[in-house]
Amino acid sequence: MTNVVGARAVFGVIVPSTNTVVEHDYWRAGLPGIAYRAGSMYIPNPVMGDDEDFQGLLGQIRASIDTAVRDVLTAEPDRMVMGMSAETFWGGVAGNAAFEQRLRDRSGLPVTTGASSCRAALRELGCRRIAVFSPYQPIADKEVGRFFTEAGFDVAAITGLRCPTAMDIARVGAGRLRSVVAEIDGADVQAIVQVGTNLSFVALADRLEAELGKPVLAINTATLWNALREHGFDDRVDGAGCLLREH
Repeated sequence: MTNVVGARAVFGVIVPSTNTVVEHDYWRAGLPGIAYRAGSMYIPNPVMGDDEDFQGLLGQIRASIDTAVRDVLTAEPDRMVMGMSAETFWGGVAGNAAFEQRLRDRSGLPVTTGASSCRAALRELGCRRIAVFSPYQPIADKEVGRFFTEAGFDVAAITGLRCPTAMDIARVGAGRLRSVVAEIDGADVQAIVQVGTNLSFVALADRLEAELGKPVLAINTATLWNALREHGFDDRVDGAGCLLREH
């Protein structure tokens, strides 16, 4: 339900309690009349140093997401936006669809996820052959690659930064991000895709697009873009890549 600061829409945004980047990226877009109410998924043990740890982190997300959704619903939002990405890719295309349906059933609202948003963005941009990077461990990169492959994309490369904790994701600097993009890019790659919502990549992705001459897609940009477009809004934003600026 709209209000004074969200005169056009209020988006409920579900984030892990360790995430400091999603809300920053959304508010920084400066969209008039769009407000956000974040719901936090409690992560008491943020270690994700190997595949086993990462599965444990997902277990914490799954155990706390219902409470986060419950809390957000008290603000009477118009849409639920998933400001977390790994779980939205898990199980491929079918897993994503099932996850979205569970959230729609729980909230009674339209739902926007990172995985579906990246798929919609790449289709909008006309890109099929992609290279992907994440802050994750191999077990999660496998699921991300599975989703994109099942969605009809050709994944030329996928790699993870292997961040040891969930908080360390937000500590990855521009130099390391530039290096990983250079590692996975190639003449046959039509777009670079970043997943992992606690990576601060929106502004750098915009600069890299100009340097590389191809789309560089930050997941927070893709998710915000898709939430807006699905909600019937055509706002254009500078400084966040060609997707929000031109599509």
